[in-house]
Amino acid sequence: MLMVMIRLVFILIVSGFAVRTARLAGETNLVNPIGLFIAIMLVAVAIVVIDVFTPRKRIPTISAIYFGVIVGVFLSNLINDAILPALQNYLKPQVHVPFASFMTICICYICISTLLQTKDDFRFIIPYMEFSKEVKGSRPLVLDTSVVIDGRIADVAETKVIDQPMVVPRFVLQELQSIADSSDKLRRNRGRRGLDILSKLQKSPGVEVRIHDADLPELDGIREVDQRLVVLAKHLGGKVVTNDYNLNKIARLQGVDVINLNDLANAMKPIVLPGEPLTVKLLKRGEEQGQGVGYLDDGTMVVCEQGAHHLGEMVKITVTSVLQTSAGRMIFGRLEGAPGPGTRPVGNNAPPRD
Repeated sequence: MLMVMIRLVFILIVSGFAVRTARLAGETNLVNPIGLFIAIMLVAVAIVVIDVFTPRKRIPTISAIYFGVIVGVFLSNLINDAILPALQNYLKPQVHVPFASFMTICICYICISTLLQTKDDFRFIIPYMEFSKEVKGSRPLVLDTSVVIDGRIADVAETKVIDQPMVVPRFVLQELQSIADSSDKLRRNRGRRGLDILSKLQKSPGVEVRIHDADLPELDGIREVDQRLVVLAKHLGGKVVTNDYNLNKIARLQGVDVINLNDLANAMKPIVLPGEPLTVKLLKRGEEQGQGVGYLDDGTMVVCEQGAHHLGEMVKITVTSVLQTSAGRMIFGRLEGAPGPGTRPVGNNAPPRD
């Protein structure tokens, strides 16, 4: 509604200007007043139509066009002044103005075309001229799907240790939505958890979360989410935040810095310590005989000794060890009340002495 009002005000202002200009033209008998009025109104309507049919305008593109026009006019004036003596000697005076106009148009086109094709690198020529999207902080953090589902990034952000903006690409958001709509219950819960974590991040004070449309020519033809993340992070000059070990290796091979939350957790106190109790639902058998495997809400694998006969049940276990690697975290434990390794049953079944 606001844009409709702005366009109507623009048409009214242009119509007033056209009436006044047509009246002055009629008094001086330079041009036909009615034709001049119609021409001005047609230009105004054309501008409004172009504005309506291009709703998604990009600031870098507009800035490049404006700056290209300014540079083109400035350079054309310098060139025209430099070659004016030659024009006076070899060309008739009537040709000077058309030739100068043609030079201005050509130079402006070359400047605009050059800036549109090199706007991402133009900041290296003029350090304070930035055409790419500016983000707060030194280097943005590009979040991967795995790190959003993990959820620990929200806890880290709440500690105020991160002052960079967090960028969530549109294709990561779409992947989260597809996981949340999955027919598999576990995948569906993970997808919904990821969407909840994003909502939590957006509501956290002092945390800047941006949804990036990732509309880049470099991404054309790339379907893999991991490769798109690396290309986008390189374009933004940011870092990839992930829990995926393979993405970690791919990004580092292409010269993109990576923050692996599993490596970060290696330097921090683990969630559980050996000897602490833990409640988990066992879902499947483990690789070793008698083991049951369950998962925490963040996807951490819990291996329970002697839990193979309790599949589908919520059990209480005692943590025996925690294994943390770059590929993820694993928790090992045994059922509460079950004998630990190295213990022997005590009873009256000892063999009789000779």
